[in-house]
This record gives sequence, C-alpha cells and structure tokens, in this order.
Amino acid sequence: MKTNYELRYAAHPEDAKSYDTQRLRKDFLVEKLFSTDEVNMVYSMYDRLVVGGAMPVKEKLHLEAIDPLKQPVFLCRRELGIFNVGGAGTVYIGDEKFELNYKEALYLGSGEREVYFESKDAQKPALFYFNSACAHRNYPDKKVTKADAEVMELGTLETSNHRNINKMIVNQVLPTCQLQMGMTELAPGSVWNTMPAHIHSRRMEAYFYFEVPEGQAVCHFMGEPTETRHIWMKGNQAVLSPEWSIHSAAATSNYTFIWGMAGENLDYGDQDFFKIDELR
Repeated sequence: MKTNYELRYAAHPEDAKSYDTQRLRKDFLVEKLFSTDEVNMVYSMYDRLVVGGAMPVKEKLHLEAIDPLKQPVFLCRRELGIFNVGGAGTVYIGDEKFELNYKEALYLGSGEREVYFESKDAQKPALFYFNSACAHRNYPDKKVTKADAEVMELGTLETSNHRNINKMIVNQVLPTCQLQMGMTELAPGSVWNTMPAHIHSRRMEAYFYFEVPEGQAVCHFMGEPTETRHIWMKGNQAVLSPEWSIHSAAATSNYTFIWGMAGENLDYGDQDFFKIDELR
C-alpha cells in the first residue's frame, strides 16, 4: 500500500480575489482521492480538517499517522467520519470491525486505535471517503445508514434544486466533538445545491461530489458573496470551502455530494444566508 498526503494552507479572502484558475484549483480542489491500494489525504489549515480517500483492492489499507499530526496513531487526537461510495467493504478499528455498503457511514471517536480499510470484492472495490477533525475527547463509534439520518427535503423541480439532505454524522444523530457530515442527493432534473447561498464564519466545510455521470461535470462556486469564483470538477473529487466562502454548485446532470464541517459550532442552522440577486 501507499499513503500520499499534501498540506494546504489557509488563504485570506483579499488574496483569493487575485487567484487565477490554476491557483484556485491548486489551493482548494482535491483532484485525486481514489487510487488502487492507496490512501490519499489533504491536511487543511482550515480548522485542521483532513480530507481523504482509501481504495483497497488487493490489500488491506492502514490509515497511517501522517507527519503533520505528530502522533503515533492517526486517531490519537482526532475523530473520523467515513462514507463508502463504492462496493461493499469493511473498516477495522482496534478489535472491532464495521461492514459498510454503498452510501453507509461510520463515525469513529478518538483514541490510540489503528484503522484499516478492506474491500469485500477486488472486482468491485470499496471507496472510502473520509473527513477527520481534531477531538478533545472520545465519543462512541457508530455506524450510520440513511435509515438513521435526519432527512430534510428542500427545493423544487421548478427551481432545479429539489434535493434530500441526509444529516448522518450530526449531533441530532450521535455525539461528536466538532465533525459534522451528511449527504445531499439531488433529484433527476435538479442541478443546484445550497441555494440560496450562505457562509458560516464559525465553521469551514468540504464538499465531495460523486454520482456524476461520465462525461458530465460540476461547477462549484466559491468566494465571498460579492466576489465569487468557480471551479469545474469531475466526479469523486472534493473541494475545500473556507469559512468566508460560499459553497454552492450547478452541474450538467443531477448528482450527490457529501458535506463535512469542522469548527466551533455544531448547530447545522448556523448559517448567514445571501439572497440570490445579491450574489456577484
């Protein structure tokens, strides 16, 4: 197996105004998450969130403690949220194991326990997408399915944003230190997410887009509400959203995305909205 990681520094909004397309993609886009028998990670200075992916095929993959953590074990001072977006797989944590099927999630609390990823079938490998945030205490591990989620139905087909928000790793479902994660599924014919746009200055966010049909693309919008920028994305890619930035998208097809947040507030409704006609 192989572990790859890179470090991403935070950007000041005044500086980000001058970024060209290449710089925006370099600083905010996570292009490569899944490669055969590799664990890929980005360590972000935005609330020190780690965004990563593991694709076990022939091997059981170890979630190694990368150098920026300065710890012997990845979960020493961290909590972890995992979604399986591929074939059936297994997550091993200490002496326990959790079976995860497509679109099922797992929360793991902090502690000196090793994490491993494995696929049930090498021909249909699991794709484990994960977010990790700093944790000040341990909370119990818990598998979460869509049946366990708190679901919000929002938008309409007429405004091209009919969607279900599945709040899965959130404080209404299970206790966490600061990590919050969920999955938003857009209905056929709908392409807009997170509209009206908002920011939450007390939390950063990461979006992971998947179920994007072959040959289609997602246009992710970011930046200050009156100084917006965009990044074109493919399926199975993620993007970092600073606390000062909106995070919205439109695509050439409907799609699904996983959102993850870290910061000082666990309240899902902690948002400052902006009217659509106020965006620039």
